[in-house]
Amino acid sequence: MTSRNLRTAFLASAALAILPGAALAQDADTDEIIITAQQRAEPLRNVPIQVTAFTAQAVEDAGIKSTSDIIAQVPNITYDRGDTYRSNFITMRGLTQINNADPPIAFVLDGVPQTNQKQLGVTLFDIERIEVLKGPQGALYGRNAVGGAINVVTKAPGNELEGFANLGYANGDTIDASAGISGALVEDKVLLRVSGSYTSSDGLIKNDFRGDHVDYIDHDYSLRGRMILKPTDLLTFDLRAEYGDFRGGSNSYAAVFSGIPRDFVNPQFNFPAYAEGHSVDLTGKWDYDFGFATLTGISAWSKFKQNNRADLDFRNPVDSPGGIFGLGFQAGQGQNAKLETFSQELRLVSASDQAFRWLVGVYYLHTDRALVTRGFIDLDGTDQFDNTALLIANNNETNDNNAYAAFAQVDYDLTPTLTLTGGIRYDEDQREQTNVVTGAVRKTSFDRVQPKVTLTWKPEDGRLVYATYSTGFRSGGFNAPNVTVPVFDAETLDNFEVGFKTQWFDRKLTLNGAAYLTNVKNYQYFYVDAATASQIIDTIDKVQIKGFEIEAMAKLAPGLDASFGVGTTDSEIKRSLFPSDVGNHSPRTVPLSINSSIQYRGDLSETVEGFVRIEHQHIGKKYWDADNASVQNPYDLLNARMGVEFGNYGVYAFARNIFNEKYYSEFFQPKYSGLDVAIGYRGTPRTYGVEAKVKF
Repeated sequence: MTSRNLRTAFLASAALAILPGAALAQDADTDEIIITAQQRAEPLRNVPIQVTAFTAQAVEDAGIKSTSDIIAQVPNITYDRGDTYRSNFITMRGLTQINNADPPIAFVLDGVPQTNQKQLGVTLFDIERIEVLKGPQGALYGRNAVGGAINVVTKAPGNELEGFANLGYANGDTIDASAGISGALVEDKVLLRVSGSYTSSDGLIKNDFRGDHVDYIDHDYSLRGRMILKPTDLLTFDLRAEYGDFRGGSNSYAAVFSGIPRDFVNPQFNFPAYAEGHSVDLTGKWDYDFGFATLTGISAWSKFKQNNRADLDFRNPVDSPGGIFGLGFQAGQGQNAKLETFSQELRLVSASDQAFRWLVGVYYLHTDRALVTRGFIDLDGTDQFDNTALLIANNNETNDNNAYAAFAQVDYDLTPTLTLTGGIRYDEDQREQTNVVTGAVRKTSFDRVQPKVTLTWKPEDGRLVYATYSTGFRSGGFNAPNVTVPVFDAETLDNFEVGFKTQWFDRKLTLNGAAYLTNVKNYQYFYVDAATASQIIDTIDKVQIKGFEIEAMAKLAPGLDASFGVGTTDSEIKRSLFPSDVGNHSPRTVPLSINSSIQYRGDLSETVEGFVRIEHQHIGKKYWDADNASVQNPYDLLNARMGVEFGNYGVYAFARNIFNEKYYSEFFQPKYSGLDVAIGYRGTPRTYGVEAKVKF
């Protein structure tokens, strides 16, 4: 056994050793979890999809405050930090994220798809429920749901006056706070909830040349208001508004001169990189109950702006006087991004208490995106973005996109134990790009019919077996003007899956699993062209992905819960423009991931309750690029959280990445970065701190 494994085993054993002896008694509590993964409220155990769900209590117990915290709890999905402050790269079942383009999952917040990649990396606070769906969900969620979907539901206001406040402090002089208040303005008729969050940090990853920390957060705050209006018993309005503002470190890559992804070095660039911006989100939802069905309308408007400035060669004039490509000068980069979207969904969902259940709907999305991307000569570490005399690359584009969809799904109980589900969706995506510099306009469109068929067998309560054929579609589009790949194709896939959901021992043990085979056409990935300071989206002709997932949740004793999940992803490039890549893993593939946790909550006295939780995450080898030349070794992250709770108060201590494992969350060889040196984005080092909570 390696020293790493010994450390993990020791800490897990120590946690079990401190649990009181009373924890060995039986516990019959089996609270039902209700989810809305299929646009109707259903028990989690009855949904024929691999879903990992987190209740409000589970979110608090795990200390979930971001999308990365969710993903750390789920196998076969990884979250990588990279590029700008708000950028992230999610890979689910081998389908990977692309910068400034459509994600491989549908990320849905309070029923509204978040179509901007940078909306996936937001702070999560005041959360009621989170659902992670694995496998293509195109029939219901449409474009982009090739890998799956993440549904986030925030807490709704109620009649009772209630509130909360959380305050945390961690190393790096990190402050994390959130608070909210909720109640009725008019009982049963007008309900209001207001909440907000704030984060700042000096950072933990040192820039060895500048002496500061590249992952600092000057500020990142959000303010949310949610109002529910109930003019009648049949009609409900749900209105939500949110504003956010941020400034923090960006493009924090280190130049890795050895080119080895196991050579962990700190950044050493000279330019003071940062990203700053703000976002506004407005949502209006209404539901009308006809009795036989519920009609729902969702209107959403979103505006996002980010200005980013960073180093381009990721070196400094002292250690690398030759500069970028040996040209004798340092280089910087910048991008001003603006995104505005409007979406409208209308759906009619039948009542659930019948053998034949159905839903139909239509969807529209309009997107305006403007990108100004420039590279410039860095004379003295100052911003030269607007100095035309020093520009070495200049792209200015606007994108005007319209997407339309119609969808339907039916569930029919063939027998009391056998259900047939059929779904279909048609998506059409019309894209237009204008080169602001030359005035040239390009137009194209992509469309796809996405069927889904599932046969579900429930031999008895708490037992479910299913077989599914599903499809996925991720639209194609335009790269920046004047780059080597002007247009990239739409990504489509066919998925075949069999799975099961079971509960045992009076629902004290839940065991779920699935095996899947996915054939992908035009697998999308990206790389960077340093010469134009642009990222390039390209495709691999054919990729096959297969694997399995097993997840177990157990109530071992009163207050003692454990979970374990394992996922495999075996991807293989079947056909490519580059014959040497055939047979390799697709980019960012992690063949094996494992997640586990154990936690205990019990009385320390009549008024004080104790809590302890330990989590372990194993991330297997990562194949960064299509040529498989860069491979990161497996690593393990161990987290712990413990505290005491008395009435409406709680005090906790926490630590993440306890053994300070080193890893890169993104890595590029020169072949894929366009630079003359490899670059890596350091993963988050050990963090630890304290937190206090109060509820009323």
